[in-house]
Amino acid sequence: MIDNSIGPIDGALAAHVERALAGYLAERHAGMAEMAPSFGSAVESLSAFVLSGGKRLRPTFAWWGWRGAGGAGDGEQADAVLRAVSALELIQACALVHDDLMDASAVRRGKPTVHVEFAARHRERGWQGSPERFGAAAAVLLGDLALAWADDMYTGSGLTADCYVAALPPWQAMRAEMLAGQYLDVLTQAKGDESAEAALSVARMKTAAYTVERPLHMGAALAGAPEPLVTALRAFGADIGVAFQLRDDLLGMYGDTDVTGKPAGDDLREGKRTLLMSVGLRRADAAGRATEARLLRTALGNDSLDSATVERAREILVDVGAVAEVEAKIEQLTGTALTALRTVELAEPAGAVLDGLAVTATRRTS
Repeated sequence: MIDNSIGPIDGALAAHVERALAGYLAERHAGMAEMAPSFGSAVESLSAFVLSGGKRLRPTFAWWGWRGAGGAGDGEQADAVLRAVSALELIQACALVHDDLMDASAVRRGKPTVHVEFAARHRERGWQGSPERFGAAAAVLLGDLALAWADDMYTGSGLTADCYVAALPPWQAMRAEMLAGQYLDVLTQAKGDESAEAALSVARMKTAAYTVERPLHMGAALAGAPEPLVTALRAFGADIGVAFQLRDDLLGMYGDTDVTGKPAGDDLREGKRTLLMSVGLRRADAAGRATEARLLRTALGNDSLDSATVERAREILVDVGAVAEVEAKIEQLTGTALTALRTVELAEPAGAVLDGLAVTATRRTS
């Protein structure tokens, strides 16, 4: 059972999620350490990664989907729902560990990424073979473990049979959509697709579906929400989720590294075909600014890009109006999301909270 001594779940949601995750991971780590001590130390690294921070947005949206559809804010069933939605953070851990590996990212949340950490462990201990291959293998396996444990935590959360079955379709869809989005991301990079349609498709599948839309769907399903309410929450979630990704793209280019935990310009070095880059290239081409367009295209996917070139790319994106256009798109999506939300009546305080979360997700600085 969740310890509610610090108050109802509504008022301390992040703390409850953190404790649920910590308790679950400690239990699984103990079992693994007893069975295979060497693997236990790897699991310890995964646990540290999961608990190292993060906004806990996915459980938060799922919880307020539950509350908005009439679910209680405390009691035995609420405790089970809290554990079930906390499992979303393990899906997120899988996505981040694998995404960092695919993008060859060195830093996450201000610390070495998992594949970098394990490559360094191999190197420091003088083990045989390639440190990089060992780091990659460890990241694949630990990401897979996080996904498996997400299922285990969800199924073992204590939900009633009816609740478990009702929320299974969004849970299953969310996992598949997240993986599909990851594939579309790498496919878009491989094809060099500069279209806005491709960028928005990746944002919709890779981020919006499993960050906002499906968590809301899952929470509402757990409360037995009628179809019109589910439809409205999903519409809200889809648009806020894309807006969230577009804000992430801007932060990836212009954010403060000390705040975001990732070096500015990493998306450029990794060759990410974001909407920001798509708009920038389209606008540079349309304005006949061939030199600037060529610099942007040459910079995309150049992992040895120097800071001066990153800074010049950032200036170009502002000068051609790409940043302003993406900001306008974020505002438009936030507006349509809130309009969708107001087509239905939510149990309070969920409506006010979701309004606030829309602002938090789309105007954040980290």
